[in-house]
Amino acid sequence: MSVSPSSIGVLGGLGPYAGLDLVHKIFDCCAATKDQDHLPVILYSFPAEIPPRVEFLLDDSPDNPGHAMGGIMVRLAGAGATVIGMPCNTAHSASILDAALERLKDSGFTGCFVNMITATAEYIARNFPQVRRVGVLCTQGAHASRVFDQYLGQAGLDVLYPDAAGREKLQRAISDPAYGLKAFSSHVTEKAWNDVTAQARRMAERQVDLILLGCTELPLALAGKKFEGIPLVDPTRVLARCLVQAYAPHALRPEPGE
Repeated sequence: MSVSPSSIGVLGGLGPYAGLDLVHKIFDCCAATKDQDHLPVILYSFPAEIPPRVEFLLDDSPDNPGHAMGGIMVRLAGAGATVIGMPCNTAHSASILDAALERLKDSGFTGCFVNMITATAEYIARNFPQVRRVGVLCTQGAHASRVFDQYLGQAGLDVLYPDAAGREKLQRAISDPAYGLKAFSSHVTEKAWNDVTAQARRMAERQVDLILLGCTELPLALAGKKFEGIPLVDPTRVLARCLVQAYAPHALRPEPGE
């Protein structure tokens, strides 16, 4: 039996079901017809080691989660990961991501880190060249850090967010312990689904050209490629394809129409 000396590495625990979702989507986009055709993937999920991202970005916590995230990526690299991605949009905010990547770089890592939001901006520009107005559904932390304005703005896209009340409802739909997606990931509650779809519908009313699911929990509530006729983009799916492309281009299953 041959053992691959390298693998795709997934930094999980951000939340845990997002890591599983990314691995699932990596398998889905591999052109595999038998077990042995699938690519080697390592998922490290140590959620208790990573301080809360949103609280840090809102200045409610002094603990930068990037340091712990970087440490886990170093462990992934030590286990053989040569291409690494993390399924958390909020964690791509500069103050968090820079700290994580600095620690990874200091370890001597010479592989590739795939930036999910950069990849998503490139995906939109390539596949939806007519799009200008992007409605972003995300956490309060991602909104406060303006991480989407940074990356999507560089691609010439206008970013629209829900209003303050809508952002609060969306954050609760993600993280409320009584009904949120983080607490009920495998069986989405009716209230969380209603609150997420309500914000997507308001984006449609504002005539956005595309809706971006800017939190990796949101695809648990909103599946498919369109919402009321508007293209729906899942950055986790984009990241999965980019990780396979970076690791083994020959193994990437073509998209319909390619």
